[in-house]
Amino acid sequence: MNRADTLSGLAVPTSSFRVAQWRMLLAAMLCYLFFYTGRQTFGFAIPGIQAEFGFTKETLGWASAAMLWAYAIGQAINGNLADKFGGRRIMSLGAVLSCAANWVTSFAGGLASLVLPWGINGYFQALGWAPGSRLLSNWWSAGERGKVYGFYVFAAGCASVLSYITSIVVLEVFQLEWRWIFRLPVLLMLAGGILFYLIARERPQDLGFEPLADTGVANAGDKDHEVGEGEVETSAQRYKAVLKNFRLIIAAVSLGFQNAARYGLIVWVPVHFMGADWKHGDGFIDPKWITVALPVGMAVGALSNGWVSDKLFGSKRYLAIMLYMFLGAATSMWMWSLPAHSAIGLVALFLCGFFVYGPASSFWALCPDLVGAKRAGTATGIMNFSSYLFAGLAEPLIGAMLDSTGNTSLIFIVVTAACLSSATVALFIRR
Repeated sequence: MNRADTLSGLAVPTSSFRVAQWRMLLAAMLCYLFFYTGRQTFGFAIPGIQAEFGFTKETLGWASAAMLWAYAIGQAINGNLADKFGGRRIMSLGAVLSCAANWVTSFAGGLASLVLPWGINGYFQALGWAPGSRLLSNWWSAGERGKVYGFYVFAAGCASVLSYITSIVVLEVFQLEWRWIFRLPVLLMLAGGILFYLIARERPQDLGFEPLADTGVANAGDKDHEVGEGEVETSAQRYKAVLKNFRLIIAAVSLGFQNAARYGLIVWVPVHFMGADWKHGDGFIDPKWITVALPVGMAVGALSNGWVSDKLFGSKRYLAIMLYMFLGAATSMWMWSLPAHSAIGLVALFLCGFFVYGPASSFWALCPDLVGAKRAGTATGIMNFSSYLFAGLAEPLIGAMLDSTGNTSLIFIVVTAACLSSATVALFIRR
C-alpha cells in the first residue's frame, strides 16, 4: 500500500513510506553537512587576515557579527518563505548563492570588501536551516521529532567538523593562504545543494503518498497555536501567530544565549589554540588538531540530546536543555582552568562542545511542537533570528576583551556565563 496508514491517531508508516522518510532526512542532512564550510571557517582565516591587513580582533569580531546579524535577519525572512514556497528550492538556492559570496569575500582588499560580501553571505546562509526544517516537518510525525531533529542537528555538528578539518587542510596540508579557506571548502556546499534539489521532495504527496495525519502540535494544550484544517494563511498571519506564542519567544531567548556560547567557541577556539606560540605546546597532539575535538563533541551532543528529550524526559524539551546547559557551563570552566596546550584539553573541549551544542536538537524540535508543521518554517526562522542576534552581539565583545587582556582563555568564562543564562531562561519554557 503506497501510503502512511493511520492507527489510533498515530501515523504507522508502510515500508515504502519509511524509506522515503529516511531519504528526505538523509538528503537534508547531506546538504546541511556542507553548509558550514560557508560560514564557520572565519576563525581560521583571522590570523592570516590580521597578518595581511593589521586589523584588531575587535574589528574582526565586528566582521563576524555582520555575517551573524545578516544571518539572523535572513532567518526571520526565509523561514516564512519556506512555509510559502517550500524548503527544497529555498535551501538549494542558499547553497549556490553562499558559495558565490564566499568566493567574492576571498578577493577582499580591505575592511569594506571583507565585511560587505561576508555579511551578504550571512543572508544566503540563512536560506538553509529553516527551509530544511520545514521540509522535514512535512515528512515526520510529532512523536519522532526529537530523533529527527537530533539527526539533523548532528549533521550540522558534523558540518562544523568538516569546516574545521577543511580549513586546517587548506592552511597546513596545502600550505595555501587564508583566501583559499573561502574558495575550496565551499565547493562541497555547492555540490550538496545541487544533490539536495535532485533527491528531495517537499511533501509526501509529491511522491504519491498521503500526508501524515500527526504533523501538528505535540500537546493538546497548544492546539490554539496550530493552523486549522484546510486553512490558508498569509505571511502576516503566520508571523502574528508565531510571535504571540509566549513559550516560543522564551525558547528563542534561551536559544540566543546558547548560540552566543556556541559561536564564542567556534570562532575563538582556533584563535586560542593557534596563537603565536601554538607550535610550542607541551602535549603530544598538535594544538591545531585539538580544536577539532570541539565540533566532534558538538555533533555527538546534538545526536544525544534529541534522544534524551524524547526518551528520558517524555518530550519535555526544557529539561534536556537545562541539563546540558548546566553541564556545558561546568565543562567550560574546566576548560578555562587548563593550560592552553594541555593534551587533556582534547577531552575537555570535546565535552564542552558536547554539552554546549547538544540542546540545539531540542530547541528546534520545539518549533513544530508548539505551532505545528504548517508554521514550522516561520517559527524556526524567528527562533534562529534570536539565536544569531545574541551570537552577533557576543562576537565584538569577546574580540575587544581579548585585545585588551591578551588572555584568550577568557573565552571560556564568557561561554560559562552564556550557558548559565540559557539554562535559567529555559526553565520558563515549561510545557
